[in-house]
Amino acid sequence: METDVKQKSDAILNYLRPKKHFPSVWCPGCGNGIVMGAFIRAVDKLGYSKDEVAMVSGIGCTSRMPVYMDFNSLHTTHGRALPFATGVKFAQPHMKVVVITGDGDALAIGGNHFIHACRRNIDITCILINNHIYGMTGGQGSPTTPSDSFSTTTPYGNVEKHFDPCSLAQAAGATFVGRSTVYHYPQMEKMISEALEHRGFSMVEIISNCHTYFGRLNRKGDAAAMLDMFKNDSVTTAKAKNMSPEELHGKHIIGKLHVDDNKSEFCDEYIKVSESLQSKES
Repeated sequence: METDVKQKSDAILNYLRPKKHFPSVWCPGCGNGIVMGAFIRAVDKLGYSKDEVAMVSGIGCTSRMPVYMDFNSLHTTHGRALPFATGVKFAQPHMKVVVITGDGDALAIGGNHFIHACRRNIDITCILINNHIYGMTGGQGSPTTPSDSFSTTTPYGNVEKHFDPCSLAQAAGATFVGRSTVYHYPQMEKMISEALEHRGFSMVEIISNCHTYFGRLNRKGDAAAMLDMFKNDSVTTAKAKNMSPEELHGKHIIGKLHVDDNKSEFCDEYIKVSESLQSKES
């Protein structure tokens, strides 16, 4: 047992930047660390080398994640991680290009880029960590802040309707869409692995806790209490099929929500056009 734990610990350490100072910038108990551990283990089990993986992020708590991992990394401007990642994928089509983003970064200022990355079905894996609020900049309401919830910009309750990132991704054309929570660690790790292996745009939404702002302002408790809440408020896709809309209200449906292996990938189509033009010119 001790040997197994040590091997898993060594695998994690192998993928962290050795000169990066820890602890991280995240609040104690933040779900970002859980997601980072799941991502590293998924990469390790799939056997990718560090040079095969490129991580791209924008601005926000979640977007600091690539700073700590020893992969090719690109820390970009707010909401623009996906267009930067598109450029990386075009330049290095053999690489596994991964975008780490949050609900505010991806769906507010980056919403237009998110939609078009899904539409193009470019071979990028987008891990969207959804804590239902802006954390780094002070607890403002985000596109996923539930109606009637409190934030620093909605002190009397949120009157806006919130986005469902998975429904948006599927409607826009993503060919792999899944959801998990930081409580459901084994499922989350497996889903990240499947998303990395999928050829096309894959989006994994991971429900995470921001107990510093969302939890405190909405009286959800500390990190442990919020993880327990994710356990109780989540239902699998199989179970959800037999539940009414009323029963599903306020629940997180977790699992693979949509997979389409028949839609062509954007870089592949671009290469076909390029080769066709070169053939005509010659």
